[in-house]
Amino acid sequence: MEPILIVDDDPHMRNALKEAVRRLGFSPVVSENGVDALIKLQKQEFVLVITDMMMNKMDGLTLMKETRQKVGSIPFLVITGFGTIENAVESMKVGAVDYLLKPFSYEVFASKINTILNQSSKPDFIITQNEKMLKILKIADDIACADITVLIYGESGTGKELFARYIHQRGLRRDKPFIAVNCAAIPDNLLESEMFGYEKGAFTGATEKKLGKFELANGGVILLDEVGEMPLTLQAKLLRVLQEKEIDRVGGKTPIRIDVRVIATTNRNLKKECEEGRFREDLYYRLNVIPLHIPSLIERRDDIPLLAKHFLKNFNSMFGKAIEGYTDSAIDYLLNKEWRGNVRELENTIQRAVVLCKKSYIDKVDLVSLCEDEHEKNPPAIVTNIKEMEKDMIFKALEETKGNKTLAAKKLGITVRTLRNKLYSYRKNFPTLESLEYAK
Repeated sequence: MEPILIVDDDPHMRNALKEAVRRLGFSPVVSENGVDALIKLQKQEFVLVITDMMMNKMDGLTLMKETRQKVGSIPFLVITGFGTIENAVESMKVGAVDYLLKPFSYEVFASKINTILNQSSKPDFIITQNEKMLKILKIADDIACADITVLIYGESGTGKELFARYIHQRGLRRDKPFIAVNCAAIPDNLLESEMFGYEKGAFTGATEKKLGKFELANGGVILLDEVGEMPLTLQAKLLRVLQEKEIDRVGGKTPIRIDVRVIATTNRNLKKECEEGRFREDLYYRLNVIPLHIPSLIERRDDIPLLAKHFLKNFNSMFGKAIEGYTDSAIDYLLNKEWRGNVRELENTIQRAVVLCKKSYIDKVDLVSLCEDEHEKNPPAIVTNIKEMEKDMIFKALEETKGNKTLAAKKLGITVRTLRNKLYSYRKNFPTLESLEYAK
């Protein structure tokens, strides 16, 4: 079993973490302070260190700095209380991969551990045997140390962020921060302050200075996830940052120099977005230095059994199960499903199946959701107009989520901004339709 080091001066927490790590299938090694932990780190290799922040003799932040100097790069998961969140953020800047806020459940803890180790494992960081994917991985390896901007294309759920992390971990900045910004999830009016930070008093509610994502990533890599969703006004400011290598905090008086590598992802055709005036052409060429296109899961069906096996192993550990594999009918179902949500949908399907399965092998019945069962019993009428079908799907999703646009967008596999644009166009083109109450 792979060893994980647990560092905490609270014996109750230390024992609880030890039992949780053992339950996940790893070998726990414990230390009651940072000094003892550093000695163990110099004598033994660990796949992960889980450390509390506030400890006697040596705190978690010092432990991480000393480990980097004396041992090298090892992934750290930081555990912190409410009052030390700022220290946790500081720890991310010196190399921690994530942090947990007390109190937390076993499920949350298990999810963090699996995510971290899946991202940091070198041999199977990206699970594939597909020829296209292997070629892309070769390109990613070749450009990792070039320290230039990369633009990763692909449908939602294909693993664009995984490729970004893959490049980071093999690049010159591997021991520096990796900060991801989801441009689609942050409201337009908050995105600038999230990216560039703000000074105290810059606006109502700005009671203290806040560092933006670019400053947090200084020296490392910033991921601009779904950059095609960024509003035009902010695109101009981003272009200046890329050109001048400096940022302006909201309310700030002087520019701040930064040194970051930019990796951007998008599920849109940015060239077409430029032609239609929704994306700046000059920014497009700044980002599109090295383009990588990640194929959909349908284009790499030969990876489905490998991915299914990988997810089964993870969720067995997460939920304390011992499912051995899949029946032939289950594999046949997985290979022939359309997978519009790509790898993310496959992962969610396996997770549900692991929870529901009561036998040693997952069968098709465990994989097919209740929604799909109902769909097969009552197949929809044929719709010849694609736009009408799209509209029907949107209103059905809104009805199921009781008008919650965020949940509806997630259900449809699109961004909230895209959903709002669709609803606006329906209201504009069909203003008399009563069903358009959701478009308000």
